Amino acid sequence: MSVPPAGKALPMPLAHAPSLASVPVGTSAADVLRHVSDSRTPVFVTAHPGGRLRYGYWRAIDSATGRGGCYVALPTDVCEELRSAGRITLGEPVTDPAKTTYRVSASRPQAGARRARECAA
Repeated sequence: MSVPPAGKALPMPLAHAPSLASVPVGTSAADVLRHVSDSRTPVFVTAHPGGRLRYGYWRAIDSATGRGGCYVALPTDVCEELRSAGRITLGEPVTDPAKTTYRVSASRPQAGARRARECAA
């Protein structure tokens, strides 16, 4: 994949992953959704030339433990499964000569799907 001209976004290839529509959300997917849904923790995906994707967020320093102050990577395969299932979406691209970065957001569940789950319970 070549570097796009200024102002042009890299195409975001959607990795072929099994659909989560019929699979219960596992611990890894639930953890990713928890981070993506937390407005205090902005999650981004960076698309590098050549197609490499990296999902992650900045972990602030925790005053109680003194830990943090670093970037944390999220599992790309889990994030791509969530994206292919429509559970997370990407925002507008921000491009520079070396990469394209997108804000990752949780998709709102459809009202019909929510009602179906409530009726099944």
